[in-house]
Amino acid sequence: MDAPPVPDSVALIEARGLTKTFGNHVAVDGISFEVRRGEAFGFLGPNGAGKTSTMKMIGCTSPPGGGALRVIGMDPIAQASEIKRRIGVVPQTDNLDIELTVRENLEMYGRYFDVPREVAAARIDELIEFVQLSEKMTSRVEPLSGGMKRRLTIARALVNQPDLLLLDEPTTGLDPQARHLVWDRLYRLKQRGVTLVITTHYMDEAEQLCDRLVVMDKAKIVAEGSPRELITRHSTREVVELRLADDARDQLSASIDGLVDRVEWLPDRVLLYTETGDGILTEIHDRGVRTDSALVRRGTLEDVFLTITGRSLIE
Repeated sequence: MDAPPVPDSVALIEARGLTKTFGNHVAVDGISFEVRRGEAFGFLGPNGAGKTSTMKMIGCTSPPGGGALRVIGMDPIAQASEIKRRIGVVPQTDNLDIELTVRENLEMYGRYFDVPREVAAARIDELIEFVQLSEKMTSRVEPLSGGMKRRLTIARALVNQPDLLLLDEPTTGLDPQARHLVWDRLYRLKQRGVTLVITTHYMDEAEQLCDRLVVMDKAKIVAEGSPRELITRHSTREVVELRLADDARDQLSASIDGLVDRVEWLPDRVLLYTETGDGILTEIHDRGVRTDSALVRRGTLEDVFLTITGRSLIE
């Protein structure tokens, strides 16, 4: 028997001390979070941080290893079938039937969810238009571009009008134009009240789409909040990026003591974290520091991410 609708005041997903292990490898290490109805919630982190393992537990394709997890008010172990009927999933890799047409892929999915034929036909027309594939409706999937396939995968995940849409790295491998079109479609879904859960390692994607997010690193949640809250908490309002000759680095080091919140010395540039970028840049020039180039920009989630997880490459 299906679970009754979850009241708007109750979290659509609730995890407490959630864990997942594969042999001796700890993929998810005691994380706790909740996702509210109608919000876009993100998991941000490097490859191997535990994002996809968490999504698989939410999507009932991998059982929790420990802790507590409720999805749409249900137990993902005892009520996996009921949960799957009420969620949409956009996997990390498209798994469309490439021998079928765009429309046939959606029709097949409608039959899988027992959507009445007449209802499915109208819904599929709307979804194909929504993801801007009307001109490709009768085209086979195989020759479509990566961006078109990704949009079709999103449309397919919406055929059953899910309470919850799970998107695992939704724009990985897409060119900038295709990424922005996918973002636009997801933003429109959010405006319609669809609850989105997104994993990504693209900082601009998380900042564009997510109302709230958690940063995962080494299987744990290391920060959480809205993009703006995280920037305020872990970075500064502005960042000054300087490129300068080696001899000017010593001059800069001697000139900025006490001027900025934090300094990051990189091989190709120096980052100055401050609340007043233009003022700091003027002060540095007034003190005679010679720069090859200078840029004042706002603090971003990328600054937060690199501050928390570090710049070392994780294999």
